[in-house]
Amino acid sequence: MGRTRVGMSAVAENALAVLGSEVRLARMGKKMTIAELAARAGVSSRTVSAIEAGAPATAVGNVFTVALAVGFPLFSIEDPNEFAALRLRGEEKIALLPKRVDHPRKKDDDGNFDF
Repeated sequence: MGRTRVGMSAVAENALAVLGSEVRLARMGKKMTIAELAARAGVSSRTVSAIEAGAPATAVGNVFTVALAVGFPLFSIEDPNEFAALRLRGEEKIALLPKRVDHPRKKDDDGNFDF
């Protein structure tokens, strides 16, 4: 069974195209071939080409790995320690949240809860 195709917003499409263009510009600025970048990032040349083309099916982990391998700063953050600190703060905030979100149950006309 194949993947289910999910519609993307125009903003998401544009973001993928911009990131792909930035990766390509950085790669070419460093005079790297697709194969060289792929080897550096530990992915296939086909994956690098897909990222540069803004392909939506590319795994986000691969996109981030390739972007970092070519020297493109993710989220305008260049210091790896800052990412670690942001991750820790996010995990601390999430730990304070309830484990799940429940919607309040409604009573029907007879005063019984609707399950």
